[in-house]
Amino acid sequence: MKATQNLPILLSTPPISAPPENEGGLELGRVVAALRRQVWLIAGVTTVMIGAAVLKIVTATPIYRSGFEILTEPVTVETEVLSSLPQTLSSRQDQSLTTTTLDETKIRVLRSPDVLNPVVEELKRDYPEITYESLIRDLVIQVDAKNILQVSYGNPDKELVQTVLDLLSEAYLRYSLEDRRQDIRRGIDFVDSQLPALKSQVAQWQGQLQEFRQQYNLIDPESQASLLSDQMGSLRRDLIETQTQLRETRLTYQQLQTALSQPSLEQAGSSPLVDSPRYQKLLDQLLEIDSQLAQDSILYLERSPELNVLLQQRQSLLPLLQQEGFRVAQQVASQIQELQDREQSLSASIGSTNQQIKQLSAVMRQYTDIQRELEIATDNLTQFLAKREGLRIDAAQRQLPWRLLTAPNEPYPSAASTKRTLALGAILGLLLGTGAALAIDRLSSVLHTSKEVKDSAKLPILGIIPTNKSLNELDQWLSSNAVLGSLNGSGSIDSLQFHRLMADPFLEAFRLLCVNVRLLSPDRPIRSLTVSSPVPANGKTTVAFYLAQVAAAMGQRVLLVDGDLRRPSLHHRLNLSNSRGLTDLIAHSLEYEQAIQQTPWESNLYILPAGSIPPEPTRILSSESMRQIIEKNRTAFDLVIYDAPPLLGFADTYLLSEHTDGILLVARLGQLKRSLLEKALEDLRISSIPVLGLVVNDSAEKMGTPYTYYRY
Repeated sequence: MKATQNLPILLSTPPISAPPENEGGLELGRVVAALRRQVWLIAGVTTVMIGAAVLKIVTATPIYRSGFEILTEPVTVETEVLSSLPQTLSSRQDQSLTTTTLDETKIRVLRSPDVLNPVVEELKRDYPEITYESLIRDLVIQVDAKNILQVSYGNPDKELVQTVLDLLSEAYLRYSLEDRRQDIRRGIDFVDSQLPALKSQVAQWQGQLQEFRQQYNLIDPESQASLLSDQMGSLRRDLIETQTQLRETRLTYQQLQTALSQPSLEQAGSSPLVDSPRYQKLLDQLLEIDSQLAQDSILYLERSPELNVLLQQRQSLLPLLQQEGFRVAQQVASQIQELQDREQSLSASIGSTNQQIKQLSAVMRQYTDIQRELEIATDNLTQFLAKREGLRIDAAQRQLPWRLLTAPNEPYPSAASTKRTLALGAILGLLLGTGAALAIDRLSSVLHTSKEVKDSAKLPILGIIPTNKSLNELDQWLSSNAVLGSLNGSGSIDSLQFHRLMADPFLEAFRLLCVNVRLLSPDRPIRSLTVSSPVPANGKTTVAFYLAQVAAAMGQRVLLVDGDLRRPSLHHRLNLSNSRGLTDLIAHSLEYEQAIQQTPWESNLYILPAGSIPPEPTRILSSESMRQIIEKNRTAFDLVIYDAPPLLGFADTYLLSEHTDGILLVARLGQLKRSLLEKALEDLRISSIPVLGLVVNDSAEKMGTPYTYYRY
């Protein structure tokens, strides 16, 4: 029965996580890493392409280039026409006119066959091989921010460049004149097309205005409104005056009624009756008689004829005086009635005038709308007529709209083509080199990151051993009695040097590996394990050696067995003799205690070398004696580590691992291929050999924040 039956295999959750990678997408980190690995290939391809570009530059015929500049018209005639038109007509501009500016559209027109074909035909007299396509291929037209047209042309034939530019400058100036004439013709056509509609609008609004005036019998509503306003003011003033007179007359009438109801000379003298001449005359006569009676009553007796005559005269005046008072009162009453009638008449006139004003307001609104539309239509018609005359004047002019600022210079060899060729060579070299690097890296299927190892194996990574370029130097240090004795406190070494050595990331990775192995099964500790790799040169012996050394330093009694009976190497690393070892022990030519060697630098670390190399290692490893030795090792030590041969191509490791708690598989980054790792794992599954986990060796990945004793 296998020893692994008592040990649970913990493969679902990895004890240690690989460095973080970008998930999904392009995984830029992997691409950058691949490019770094193939940097010399990229540099070589780029250098070759740049060299080819330089060769082409040296052997190629120089390209001569020259150009000229033309000041173009800021705005066209059509733009001027449309900018001067009223806003009400702006919606019609796209029916006949489109504004034209010196933009990409104009440049495409200047490069069109309509403009360049006449130039090509003229060039064919001296250069029959030239075509429109060859001309346009080397023609460059640009526009700067100040409406300056920059035209350049390049060709190996220097004279052809000069001829082409001369003809192009003349062709573009002719085009500007013809284009302006076409603009003017389109402007005139546009104006002529709009005139009938504008005239119709003017006639329509004039007819509506005439009908409006006839309907309301008005020439000018504003004048009519002014008259009504003046009339309303006059009526209001008359009404106020009439109401004042009415109040005064009513007061006079009341005073008359009071005077007539209480006839006395005092009341008569203070009443409004004094204003009546007849009443005043009768009153004066009565007062004269009363005065005479007063004088005669002193001289005559009461019944004397003189007094009786005066009394009779007085009695005859009183009825006349009263009659005159009633007549005056009747006259005042008539005035009151007249004033009341006048007040009513004025109020009615004011109401009628008010109604007329209200009606006139609505009429004036209609009149204003009609008048405004008529003015707009008239203004539009006037502007179009004026613009048509202006366009006709412009059409008669022959001045060129564009002006040649810089004439074509003498053609010169272009340095731009040289720079462009070098740039294209460098860019193409980088692209080809990058593509080749990625393709080679992809096809090689070599594992370069711990994540690739994890994804391929689908097993936990128990340890990631960083790259250690000074591994031999470290081995020498650790092989010394002083250093390794310090692990147990028995040696002597400078304290600072010791802590620096022990804080090395390489050794720290093995400590973490040892802890992860111990924590795989806390209830049933791992007592024995096999360290192997799919193929040679993956660092399995180094991993086995340092794992054993670190475990011993942590207090475990550790036995390191060199199980590679085909090519043993452990004794070379430890500077031990291989004259006696595992094969001698199996052959019963040596006692168990004699075969095992205790290291002089670590009391807890014991070594069992391979011994003499047998002719058939598989026979020895599959023997009953080998099984007994493995069981004895398990009983005698806390941890037994077997350094086994590679998995692929040999059965040794399978025979050895059959009696251990599992196998620890070492994978060196940058060397182990994915297919080999997958093949080794498949063989292990077929053989039912438990895999404790993976150890990623020679990793250049950064494992988080650096940590040392001196940074704590």
